Amino acid sequence: MADSYFPRWRPQSAAAEGRIVGTDERLAWPQMFAMGVQHVVAMFGSTVLAPLLMGFDPNLCIFMSGIGTLLFFVLVGGRVPSYLGSSFAFIGLVIAVTGYGGHGPNLNIPVALGGIIACGVVYAIIGLIVSAVGTKWIETLMPPVVTGAIVCVIGLNLAPIAVHGVSGSNFDSWMALVTVLCVGAVAVFARGMLQRLLILVGLLMAYVIYAIVTNGLGMGKPIDFAIVANAAWFGMPHFTAPVFNVQAMTLLAPIAVILVAENLGHIKAVSAMTGQNLDRYVGRAFLGDGLATIVSGFAGGTGVTTYAENIGVMAVTKIYSTLVFVIAALIALVLGFSPKFGAVIQTIPGPVLGGVSIVVFGLIAVTGARIWVVNKVDFSDNRNLIVAAVTLVLGAGDFSLKLGGFGLGGIGTATFGAIILYALLRRKPAQGLVA
Repeated sequence: MADSYFPRWRPQSAAAEGRIVGTDERLAWPQMFAMGVQHVVAMFGSTVLAPLLMGFDPNLCIFMSGIGTLLFFVLVGGRVPSYLGSSFAFIGLVIAVTGYGGHGPNLNIPVALGGIIACGVVYAIIGLIVSAVGTKWIETLMPPVVTGAIVCVIGLNLAPIAVHGVSGSNFDSWMALVTVLCVGAVAVFARGMLQRLLILVGLLMAYVIYAIVTNGLGMGKPIDFAIVANAAWFGMPHFTAPVFNVQAMTLLAPIAVILVAENLGHIKAVSAMTGQNLDRYVGRAFLGDGLATIVSGFAGGTGVTTYAENIGVMAVTKIYSTLVFVIAALIALVLGFSPKFGAVIQTIPGPVLGGVSIVVFGLIAVTGARIWVVNKVDFSDNRNLIVAAVTLVLGAGDFSLKLGGFGLGGIGTATFGAIILYALLRRKPAQGLVA
């Protein structure tokens, strides 16, 4: 493995139930394809929901997520398992710079694109610096207590989005819980590959149940399949050119710091889950994310990040083969050329997608806690305790700050707050807060 740029991906039998499938291993191709499909489905939160919240075209965004994932894969030499999806850190500021009202297409997307590209440039520069001098300075600024807290915050900050999406009616809330139970039942009671496809299988089960009780029994809002029948199979994505507005670029460029924390948290989490040290790929991973964000911005897509829902899927499936993400990326490229796929996305009931989001966002939050556990973060140290406590509340409460024309949403304040608070308290002696 060490003598080649890409791994050689040793085949592994699926009979070894529960065994971790490493980054340089693979299952049989049909199973790999199924896992790729599951990652694409699990990424709907970032490839479909996040673009919709900002008024972007989901078809184009999922297409660019595939392009970005392949670019990232090449830059890290196929050593870091990750699918690139839209970062939720962009949502608040993109809405702010475009004045988006929350419904339909965002007519001011070009202005946001210039800021997204500026963010990608800053991110790529950080990646080049890390590649040249190493990660020690970043790890000093963002040790496990900080990265774990930031990862937790991302999941907790996204929680209201999932819950709000299923709170429109009593029926929606119950269907979301049914979806959660479907995913949970597959996770606990299924075996083998079926268990490893828990997100996809659980979503399909909930989709069928929803169709039966709405289209069949007349309860709740029925699924409209006419839009699928009327949509074309193939069509070009709708690309949009950026506009470089200095104010928008100034507002969006600092998001790169949040993306660094997301990416570092992703790599630390995967390292913890696989027992494999991936630190030497951090600089290349940052560069890959930065370049993917730049390319996406020039095409009309959202800013992307390695840290997204796929880490939750890896946590429960224990399949870390990087080839899975190549397959997922290729599937995304095909789907990006299909308006019919966009129509199918529109048929997924909000309560079902919301129920899946509840599970996946929760797994993201728990993964942050796992970083603390694996790295044996000492919470008897007041510094660690205060940093984690304040960060979680700032992020979960979506605490926002404005400094002149610069604004930070919950994830931003939590990220910068954790980094700054840890630095300010660095010289404090370690003492127990409670007896």
